[in-house]
Amino acid sequence: MLISYTNKIESIRATQLKGFFVGWSDHPDPEAHLEILRGSYRAWLALEKDKCVGFINALSDGVFYAYIPLLEVLPKYQGKGIGKKLAKLMLETLKDMYAIDIVCNKSVAPFYDRLGLSRCVGMIKRNHENQGTANRIELT
Repeated sequence: MLISYTNKIESIRATQLKGFFVGWSDHPDPEAHLEILRGSYRAWLALEKDKCVGFINALSDGVFYAYIPLLEVLPKYQGKGIGKKLAKLMLETLKDMYAIDIVCNKSVAPFYDRLGLSRCVGMIKRNHENQGTANRIELT
């Protein structure tokens, strides 16, 4: 298995983004997933040939703060260091930011511990009814 990594998302197509968001009751379809990546401040992809097998994205003001909302690797490719490589690439990309935040489930917190991130108390609100693509907001 030869995995390549790129932050050039201009040429990615929605058809290359199938199989993500495993376990989500409702989730973005590949077209919305592509919009998410293209609307991000930065994004990295893990590719096996022409297939996207992992991704990470960041939202940012471009100066001070960045937030990493999504990091996912297709189930078949998990446990092979792809998520770790994507996270390291993104952290290197964002190294000049003061704050880099990630909100994650307790079950994956040890993954981020090993990357040198610190745990903190945070608050979140999730509008689960907006999780899929039916309620997509049109940006103008």
